[in-house]
Amino acid sequence: MADRIYLFDTTLRDGAQTTGVDFSVADKIAIAEALDEIGIDYVEGGWPGANPTDDTFFTEPPKLKGAKLVAFGMTRRPGRSAENDPGLAPLVNSKANALCLVGKAWDFHVDVALEIEHDENVAMIRDSIAFGHARKGEAMYDAEHFFDGYKANPQFALKCITAAYEAGARWIVLCDTNGGTMPDEVERIVREVSKHVPGDHLGIHAHNDTEQAVANSLAAVRGGARQVQGTINGLGERCGNANMMSLIPSLMIKMGFDTGISPVNLKKLTHLSRMLDERLNRAPNRHQAYVGESAFAHKGGLHVSAVAKDPKTYEHVEPECVGNRRHIVVSDQAGRSNLLARLDDLGIEMPGEDKIRLLLDSLKQQEFKGYAYDGAEASFELLARKAMGEVPVYFRLSRFRVMDDRRWSARGELVTESEATVTVKVKEEEVMRVAMGNGPVNALDVALRQALVECYPTLQHMHLVDYKVRIMPPRADGTGTDAVTRVVIESADAEGHRWSTVGVSANIIDASYVALRDAYTYMLYREGVR
Repeated sequence: MADRIYLFDTTLRDGAQTTGVDFSVADKIAIAEALDEIGIDYVEGGWPGANPTDDTFFTEPPKLKGAKLVAFGMTRRPGRSAENDPGLAPLVNSKANALCLVGKAWDFHVDVALEIEHDENVAMIRDSIAFGHARKGEAMYDAEHFFDGYKANPQFALKCITAAYEAGARWIVLCDTNGGTMPDEVERIVREVSKHVPGDHLGIHAHNDTEQAVANSLAAVRGGARQVQGTINGLGERCGNANMMSLIPSLMIKMGFDTGISPVNLKKLTHLSRMLDERLNRAPNRHQAYVGESAFAHKGGLHVSAVAKDPKTYEHVEPECVGNRRHIVVSDQAGRSNLLARLDDLGIEMPGEDKIRLLLDSLKQQEFKGYAYDGAEASFELLARKAMGEVPVYFRLSRFRVMDDRRWSARGELVTESEATVTVKVKEEEVMRVAMGNGPVNALDVALRQALVECYPTLQHMHLVDYKVRIMPPRADGTGTDAVTRVVIESADAEGHRWSTVGVSANIIDASYVALRDAYTYMLYREGVR
């Protein structure tokens, strides 16, 4: 039986320190649920008490099915008891299932940064872990700068982690905080440490400053560590963290470990990677291992000929096992297996090869226009079900007009107002509504809702949760060079069910309308309105 490796994802905390990344509460909920869906053991949600976003997230966290939600924080302050420490209080009072507490493990930092006695630092670790363990049932110790500390003063570094272990820490996480340790050093040190703390209580948290975070994580596993921490797409401060998109398949396929992720869920890895990029409005890294668009791309010449005879010649794993696809420029079959897998997830069975081919062609045409469905599952489901003739036309837009008015009020205050006028045809009757809103998209949403809710009362329980815009680069393809706008809207109903839809147009308001139209249509179809 394969050894079990436990996966700890810190995208929502450590990944949020990436330059240019700013997660909303809606982002955090969606990402946590996606990680839970594929089978991640621990999802670190953030630091309660550190900022309003994390406070809100932990106040009403998502209901995870299998993963444990972890709150991050620091060990108690010098001179205070753990029970009276204001930093620990939000952690133990949060709705998290477990705690991860960071503390110093390098004597240099204790001397220079904290300016306290070494024994006090050890006591801070012991007291905090014992307190967290007693209040939450599971506490972990993040040994900050452990590898630097171990090389400088192994006795002190070991004293820190053994104190945490003896206090009841489930995991002692050895952190390569500045990313400067080499893989051979990591493996050697982890083996030495495992003589003092059992390997099934050791974890690794590697940063990517020498482009070796994944290698260091795998080296730690070879050395005996049984928890691995990382982020989706390697997000993280400076050069990032260990990339879960590479770690997971390498652990499972290359090294034969049990990660708790099934082969079926492993196929969702590529979708997870691209879903995160869509939520962050970032272009995916085409050359990312395993999940990149070009990870299994072959362009002409001898490679294509060899791949045609035996794919294993130039592919170290089957693309489908991680949810990716082989891409040969001249192939018209690219993406078929990917499409079938996504249809299977939705419980959609396409009747016949002709329908599958038509849907695949439609999907390619939409993607050529700028659509991306990895972050808009509701729009993808509608596209598939429309191909089968299952989705009614609930309404037709005749026209809309949106105006913005920026002016000074009588009180001398700057006021910006948006007004939308829409005319829609519902059940053979034309309805016109005018509404004001906080911005043009909100005004359009309010006016549309007013026009539709009389015929479809269920729409009054729907509200918009998040709105993202991405300007796609101009495409000189002979049909024009204007850039287009992609809008992704996340919606929710009264029960908390969420769905995302996408719209694309050269006009941002028109793209927003397309995404709104799909959002309304999806809710009506899901509610069984015919």
